[in-house]
Amino acid sequence: MTKNIAVIKGDGIGPEIVGEAMKVLDKVGEKFGHTFNYTQVLMGGIAIDETGVPLPQETVDKCLASDSVLLGAVGGPKWDKGEGGMRPEAGLLGIRGALKLFANIRPAKLLKPLASACPLKSDITDNGLDLVIVRELIGGAYFGEKKTCVNSIGNKTASDLMIYSDYEIERICRVAFDMARKRRKKVTSVDKANVLDSSRLWREISHKVAAEYPDVEFSDMLVDNTAMQLVRNPAQFDVIVTENLFGDILSDEASMITGSLGMIPSASLGEGSLGLYEPIHGSAPDIAGQNKANPIATVLSAAMMLRYSFDMQAEADAIEAAVDSVLEGGVRTGDIMSEGMTLVSCSEMGDRIADEI
Repeated sequence: MTKNIAVIKGDGIGPEIVGEAMKVLDKVGEKFGHTFNYTQVLMGGIAIDETGVPLPQETVDKCLASDSVLLGAVGGPKWDKGEGGMRPEAGLLGIRGALKLFANIRPAKLLKPLASACPLKSDITDNGLDLVIVRELIGGAYFGEKKTCVNSIGNKTASDLMIYSDYEIERICRVAFDMARKRRKKVTSVDKANVLDSSRLWREISHKVAAEYPDVEFSDMLVDNTAMQLVRNPAQFDVIVTENLFGDILSDEASMITGSLGMIPSASLGEGSLGLYEPIHGSAPDIAGQNKANPIATVLSAAMMLRYSFDMQAEADAIEAAVDSVLEGGVRTGDIMSEGMTLVSCSEMGDRIADEI
């Protein structure tokens, strides 16, 4: 089978970690008889430098023409002073909208070899940590109308409109419930319904969808309580579904309690098979070009691509098993290093995972 993958290496450590994911994908192709063709395109800071915009139309066109998209990371202090629409992150929001990717899937699982890296006490983690956050991706405050103005006496005011329609809430909730049916059959819907009208609509629609899934346990939880419960008892969660802003914050919190942001992949999906796959961490410009980055989140993002976009379940399993085996063997990059382990570079970690496959 041949699949065409648009590759956005991006900024900072992006080129390094994406290179290792491509190495692993090529090994999978060799073992299972697939061919992965890569088309490299620009987005983020490097796109601003080379084309003057964070998301060139050529990139959008080539991504739409591909079977899926693999992304490294975008951003860095070099571009932080640009206007909102000219920052690297604007490219990320733009590509999600252009590809109509409304569902962000972020798993957070504590692997046994990394239990010591978890900041939570062992009596908490002994109960387990294996959850998925399903985040609505192209609505809410990030995509609502934005205004900045100065009044007659010189006071500056800024606003970001958080807006959701019933159909947007319904489709993301269905993603969460369908996923829960394949896991432990439990969905927690997160909102701020005691304050926000948009959250009250969210709660109304989520209850409507829940009624269609009687086999799935369902509950509501306010976002501030959810943030607390994630560190108090993360084992209580299976699938969390929430809106864009809340999901952005909670998924970073959930990933950190697994031991390292460098371990967590993500998938952004729409109605079809085309998806955008990326690690949740940033571009880490402080270590860019030093071969120190942890490529595992990007490698696992490639595994999610195989699973969700290409329906290659055995191939995805092979990558995940290889990562587990390498970690069980005590191999570590600097961010997850502990006493008695073997420190390796970014490229060496990619080699070890590919060799396991």
